[in-house]
Amino acid sequence: MSEQSPGVPEQLEPLVARLLAPNPSPFTHTGTQVHLVGTADVAVIDPGPDTPDHIDAIMRAIDGRPLRAILLTHTHRDHSPGSRPLAAVTGAPIVGCAPLALDDEGIRSDASFDRDYVADRILAEGDFVAGDGWTLTALATPGHTSNHLAFALPESRALFTGDHVMGWSTSIVSPPDGDMAAYMASLEKLMHRDDRIYYPAHGDPVVNPQRLVRGMLGHRKQREGQILRLLRTGPATISTMVERMYVGIDRRLFPAAERSVLAHLIDLAQRGEVSAEGDVWSVTG
Repeated sequence: MSEQSPGVPEQLEPLVARLLAPNPSPFTHTGTQVHLVGTADVAVIDPGPDTPDHIDAIMRAIDGRPLRAILLTHTHRDHSPGSRPLAAVTGAPIVGCAPLALDDEGIRSDASFDRDYVADRILAEGDFVAGDGWTLTALATPGHTSNHLAFALPESRALFTGDHVMGWSTSIVSPPDGDMAAYMASLEKLMHRDDRIYYPAHGDPVVNPQRLVRGMLGHRKQREGQILRLLRTGPATISTMVERMYVGIDRRLFPAAERSVLAHLIDLAQRGEVSAEGDVWSVTG
């Protein structure tokens, strides 16, 4: 894909366009990808931040067409705040994930939960929104957050994956709401689907989705094995583990890495393989 400029719509296929929000960061990559689905009428998925220039750019991309729904995959602040001004301007309903407002240890200020999010309609697995020639069906994909949804577009076998599967990095799984066991189960769920392409909220479209998901499952299993091998050499704190496991990455990402390691440790502890005494972890048995 060519390099995008924020606020400039790009047509990806007849039913799908995307618009880059102006919120790049080490955690959002180039920014949040806002997707518009439909031709005669449209839906907007993950409108992103609440900034006037960005909302104006979305309105220009809608270009006077009826906006049937504003859909949300989850309620991190780089995804959902723009839903409110967009709904106020257009009258479109806000639909999708359930509200969720939890502290996430402050690992990424751009992605803390949007405490002001309110949905006009909450979608459960299999619920859908439809327009002229398009349907968006909710698929529960918890893990990154407990309220995370993906949206399937059966007319073109596309899946809008939010932050569950991204086009540039693996997803952060940050307890207490982020759950590694749920995240892995959601990846396994995608392995049983036949989607042609993924449109994530960060990064480029994923044109070989099954291969990527298989690789992500393998990566997480390798990370789990790395944690166990490290702890078999002796008890360790999470910060010590991250120093040894994440060699060469931007140290600004270490707090996020610590949250993912904690998520793995919680999953391993629930399976009886590790335990903690204070902030020191060790293998059991």
